[in-house]
Amino acid sequence: MIIKNNTTRLLVTLSFLLILPLVQKQWFNLYSFNINGISFYSILYYLSGAICPSLVCLNSLKNYTYYNFNEDKIHSKQIIKGKRLLFLVAINLIFLSFLIADYIYINFDLIFNLFLEKINLPKPDILQLSFFIFLISILLIFKKSRFLLKKIILVNFILISLYLWHLQIYNINVDDQFHIYRYFGLNNLNLTNLFILVSIEISFYTWSFISYKTNLSDWIVPKPKKGDFIPFLNIFIFYFFIIIYYAILT
Repeated sequence: MIIKNNTTRLLVTLSFLLILPLVQKQWFNLYSFNINGISFYSILYYLSGAICPSLVCLNSLKNYTYYNFNEDKIHSKQIIKGKRLLFLVAINLIFLSFLIADYIYINFDLIFNLFLEKINLPKPDILQLSFFIFLISILLIFKKSRFLLKKIILVNFILISLYLWHLQIYNINVDDQFHIYRYFGLNNLNLTNLFILVSIEISFYTWSFISYKTNLSDWIVPKPKKGDFIPFLNIFIFYFFIIIYYAILT
């Protein structure tokens, strides 16, 4: 019954996301008739830009944050340890920390370029970036701070989505002075923002699996089973529909 309810809820949400951009376009057409003034539809259209990012964040917080894994008996042939585990931990931790640090920088870069044009936001040098990566890595190791960091990432996603929505409504051109413009080479910055979040989601799940409970303190991580790859599939399916939403909206 729980699985059925979750599936129904997901289908309703995804159907809503496919219909929403068509409704938003109608609101935009009504807003265009009074583009120089403030009307009900202009306010409605402006606020509608927060609907999809909010749904993304609520779904991510509920389904892609607090992971639990099966704790079956571990056999010697079914574990990762030693140098292989060290390599896996280092690569995933550094990559995830870098993504988070750069994603937060994108947020501040948009704020300074849009609202504080007289103040230049300096790009962190290698030493500063290394310090931020180290700090985020420490936060990712501990369970409570890891969850707090995930919430900050989701708030960051909503804010960036709103900035991009503001840019789109007022036809503000984005050039290479914006840090986000340099990602992926895409003209659709909403997709760029989404792809960064998906990369963080995948890396965050991998790190959650590696650092689950006493895995790191015991320095033993079980090899993933088929069931452990299901969250990857869920992430790809959900965000595939979000990509369709932004494609239709554009």
